[in-house]
Amino acid sequence: MTTQTPLLDQIASPAGLKGRSRTELKQVADELRAETINAVSTTGGHLGAGLGVVELTVALHAVFDTPKDKIVWDVGHQAYPHKILTGRRDRIRTLRQGGGLSGFTKRDESEYDPFGAAHAGTSVSAAAGFALARDITKGDNRVVAVVGDGAMTAGMIYEALNNIGGMHTRMIVILNDNDMSIAPPVGALSHYLSRTVSSKGYRRFRNFGRRLAKGIGLERFTKKAEHSVRNFAMGGDLFDSLGFYYVGPIDGHDLDVLIPVLENARDMETGPVLIHVVTKKGKGYAPAESSADKYHGVSKFNVITGEQAKAKAGPPSYTKVFAQELVRAAEKDPKVVAITAAMPSGTGLDYFGERFPERCFDVGIAEQHAVTFAAGMAADGMKPFAAIYSTFLQRGYDSVVHDVAIQKLPVRFALDRAGLVGADGPTHAGSFDIGFLGALPGFVLMAAADENELQRMVATAHVIDDRPSAFRYPRGEGIGLEMLTDPQPLEIGKGRIVKQGTAIAILSYGARLQECLRAADMLEKQGLSTTVADARFAKPLDEALLAQLARHHEVLITIEEGAKGGFGAFVLHSLAEHGQLDKGLRVRTLTLPDIFQDHDSPEKMYEQAGLDARSIAACAIKALGRGDERALKLIAG
Repeated sequence: MTTQTPLLDQIASPAGLKGRSRTELKQVADELRAETINAVSTTGGHLGAGLGVVELTVALHAVFDTPKDKIVWDVGHQAYPHKILTGRRDRIRTLRQGGGLSGFTKRDESEYDPFGAAHAGTSVSAAAGFALARDITKGDNRVVAVVGDGAMTAGMIYEALNNIGGMHTRMIVILNDNDMSIAPPVGALSHYLSRTVSSKGYRRFRNFGRRLAKGIGLERFTKKAEHSVRNFAMGGDLFDSLGFYYVGPIDGHDLDVLIPVLENARDMETGPVLIHVVTKKGKGYAPAESSADKYHGVSKFNVITGEQAKAKAGPPSYTKVFAQELVRAAEKDPKVVAITAAMPSGTGLDYFGERFPERCFDVGIAEQHAVTFAAGMAADGMKPFAAIYSTFLQRGYDSVVHDVAIQKLPVRFALDRAGLVGADGPTHAGSFDIGFLGALPGFVLMAAADENELQRMVATAHVIDDRPSAFRYPRGEGIGLEMLTDPQPLEIGKGRIVKQGTAIAILSYGARLQECLRAADMLEKQGLSTTVADARFAKPLDEALLAQLARHHEVLITIEEGAKGGFGAFVLHSLAEHGQLDKGLRVRTLTLPDIFQDHDSPEKMYEQAGLDARSIAACAIKALGRGDERALKLIAG
């Protein structure tokens, strides 16, 4: 019995794929799939989407001349095999680790990543930009957008398709249809037709027929006949109508089909082409294929059994606490409805949906629509909770302004993943919602310090029926408090004193409260009496609490898991307006740094941001003006 010589070891870049036989490329695909599985088993990450595009990745890099030719992935979940083939195999086991590879495509990581992609729906627009830039500069490179992993639910994709179809620029869009149920059956006849309609011979015959028909006055009838026949066989009516030359559907795991179709599309000289590729998410790894979510996101796992590493038992996650409280509210009030944008499990609404399926709505990757949809419900007397990650709500901000805030509609925004999120890095960090929502008149803004506070904030949002509201909470577990059996709404705009002191006041907004308390303990050991307060509300601010802290302390420090221009800025505005800054008060606002922080563990990221207990305590000592030596000694422990 002969053993195959490994080929993947010989491929340092896509150039290593050129000139190889189909048999060799199939072997490379098999080895690439095994390498992807093995790597993600040690790092965790997004597995299923990458496994579904192994053959497509090999075919693309074999057919196109990357990085001169641009391949734009949508979303980055699909790109792990791409990273392995483009010179990053030696670092693939640093994926999503501090100092390691990003879990998404990233421009400053590789010349083979022409465009960063961590949110879905951006590829066609970006690819269009590359294509038009090429046309303007008289370039000759190809541009390919690979749209998959549900990105076709994003409205921006259709805006881009409509725009490109009207411009007739030369580019290729690959629709990676992984169990989206929009394709007719894939079989031998379909493959044959796809190869045929993308071939030079067919296109020459088609153009000859059109010229002949035009000469005898039958052009419109011939075009209609061809259109009807092709769509009857292949189902491309939508894309043809948008101005694309539709090819498909084809089997995305068959290199004997993929390669000639991609070569034909590559060699077309005019107009945009859309290739409909059908793949299977999790392909080639049985545990992923049989999983309900196709192993979309996984922790470390056993390659042989597929069993994922289990997290140590601990307190419930904030996401779960939110979901349970929303169910509690819905049990009492039939007008409570829940809306999410393609993240039912990520936001906990899968739990709500099991209990109230008729009141739970997943609108797909369409945050703008989700917000206005919620606004319409609120306008008709319903009580919508829009559960959207902080970073994803940014995509629906215009709708928040015009369709919610200006109309004073009581949409309740549950902002999951507020603050830093670790391995998913800057694209998924919830850094900006405090500032961008705080700028809007009439909003009520809350941030939960712990799971009990989150319970009460859900109850508070439920009873706010005259204006919009939002409450933010972090990724991960609570601090281990016993759940309230009957959480009561908070008084709007009222914070609380958690620990009373005299010299230093630390005013926390959100889940850094425990670090503030640890900082206070450090300061007390240095003989510095410290107050710790929980603001609860960024808007409206507790003006009375703020005045009290300013009046009775030498130093006031604000803490928030958000960018500059948020809670600390609101506090400074208030203090200035009331003359408190004229009385010698020393104010420091601790925020996330004015950079996009790279992925790492959340603990390290918060330490880098200066929002851990030691950094907070050191800031307080420096603000007192009693010398940096003492502060540095405190930092060193």
